[in-house]
Amino acid sequence: MLDYLQDLKESPADDTPTLKRVRQSRRYPVWRVSHPFREGMAVRLIVWFPPEAPPVIVLFGNDKAQMGDVFYNSVSSRADQVIAAYLRLTDGGDDG
Repeated sequence: MLDYLQDLKESPADDTPTLKRVRQSRRYPVWRVSHPFREGMAVRLIVWFPPEAPPVIVLFGNDKAQMGDVFYNSVSSRADQVIAAYLRLTDGGDDG
Protein backbone atom coordinates (compact mmCIF):
# COMPACT_ATOMS: atom_id res chain seq x y z
CA MET A 1 0.00 0.00 0.00
CA LEU A 2 2.77 2.42 0.88
CA ASP A 3 4.70 1.57 -2.30
CA TYR A 4 1.57 2.26 -4.32
CA LEU A 5 1.16 5.69 -2.69
CA GLN A 6 4.82 6.54 -3.11
CA ASP A 7 4.53 6.11 -6.88
CA LEU A 8 1.56 8.50 -7.20
CA LYS A 9 2.39 12.04 -8.24
CA GLU A 10 -1.08 13.61 -7.97
CA SER A 11 -4.63 13.01 -6.89
CA PRO A 12 -6.33 10.48 -9.14
CA ALA A 13 -9.05 11.59 -11.52
CA ASP A 14 -11.10 8.41 -11.10
CA ASP A 15 -11.42 5.43 -8.81
CA THR A 16 -9.07 2.50 -9.41
CA PRO A 17 -9.20 -1.02 -7.96
CA THR A 18 -6.71 0.09 -5.28
CA LEU A 19 -7.68 3.74 -4.74
CA LYS A 20 -11.27 4.88 -4.27
CA ARG A 21 -12.71 8.26 -3.30
CA VAL A 22 -14.33 8.23 0.14
CA ARG A 23 -17.84 9.39 -0.72
CA GLN A 24 -18.49 10.47 2.86
CA SER A 25 -15.64 13.01 2.78
CA ARG A 26 -16.75 16.59 3.20
CA ARG A 27 -14.38 19.51 3.50
CA TYR A 28 -11.31 17.83 2.01
CA PRO A 29 -11.50 15.08 -0.60
CA VAL A 30 -9.91 11.91 0.75
CA TRP A 31 -9.26 8.53 -0.82
CA ARG A 32 -8.98 5.03 0.58
CA VAL A 33 -6.23 2.66 -0.37
CA SER A 34 -7.27 -0.96 -0.15
CA HIS A 35 -5.53 -4.27 -0.57
CA PRO A 36 -6.72 -7.33 -2.48
CA PHE A 37 -9.44 -9.34 -0.72
CA ARG A 38 -8.30 -11.52 2.17
CA GLU A 39 -10.85 -13.40 4.22
CA GLY A 40 -11.41 -11.77 7.62
CA MET A 41 -8.98 -8.91 7.04
CA ALA A 42 -9.49 -5.36 5.82
CA VAL A 43 -6.91 -2.63 6.33
CA ARG A 44 -7.53 0.88 5.03
CA LEU A 45 -5.30 3.88 4.61
CA ILE A 46 -7.18 7.13 4.19
CA VAL A 47 -5.10 9.60 2.20
CA TRP A 48 -5.33 13.21 1.17
CA PHE A 49 -3.53 14.72 -1.79
CA PRO A 50 -2.29 18.24 -0.96
CA PRO A 51 -1.67 20.46 -3.98
CA GLU A 52 1.80 19.93 -5.41
CA ALA A 53 2.90 17.58 -2.63
CA PRO A 54 3.04 13.83 -2.01
CA PRO A 55 -0.05 12.15 -0.54
CA VAL A 56 -0.55 12.37 3.22
CA ILE A 57 -1.92 9.45 5.23
CA VAL A 58 -4.54 11.00 7.49
CA LEU A 59 -6.20 7.92 8.97
CA PHE A 60 -5.38 4.26 9.35
CA GLY A 61 -8.12 1.69 9.72
CA ASN A 62 -7.09 -1.71 10.93
CA ASP A 63 -9.43 -4.64 11.26
CA LYS A 64 -12.04 -2.81 9.21
CA ALA A 65 -13.57 -6.23 8.51
CA GLN A 66 -14.90 -6.25 12.09
CA MET A 67 -15.93 -2.59 12.06
CA GLY A 68 -17.85 -2.55 8.80
CA ASP A 69 -19.31 0.79 7.72
CA VAL A 70 -18.87 2.32 11.20
CA PHE A 71 -15.33 3.20 10.12
CA TYR A 72 -16.51 5.19 7.09
CA ASN A 73 -19.26 6.96 9.01
CA SER A 74 -16.63 8.86 11.00
CA VAL A 75 -13.92 9.23 8.33
CA SER A 76 -15.07 12.65 7.19
CA SER A 77 -14.94 14.46 10.51
CA ARG A 78 -11.74 12.75 11.65
CA ALA A 79 -9.94 13.36 8.33
CA ASP A 80 -11.02 17.01 8.23
CA GLN A 81 -9.55 17.57 11.71
CA VAL A 82 -6.25 15.87 10.86
CA ILE A 83 -5.88 17.74 7.56
CA ALA A 84 -6.66 21.12 9.16
CA ALA A 85 -4.04 20.42 11.87
CA TYR A 86 -1.52 19.37 9.20
CA LEU A 87 -2.12 22.59 7.30
CA ARG A 88 -1.63 24.67 10.45
CA LEU A 89 1.61 22.87 11.33
CA THR A 90 3.02 23.19 7.82
CA ASP A 91 1.98 26.81 7.30
CA GLY A 92 -0.29 25.57 4.56
CA GLY A 93 -3.11 27.67 5.91
CA ASP A 94 -6.63 26.40 5.97
CA ASP A 95 -8.40 26.69 2.65
CA GLY A 96 -11.86 26.31 4.14
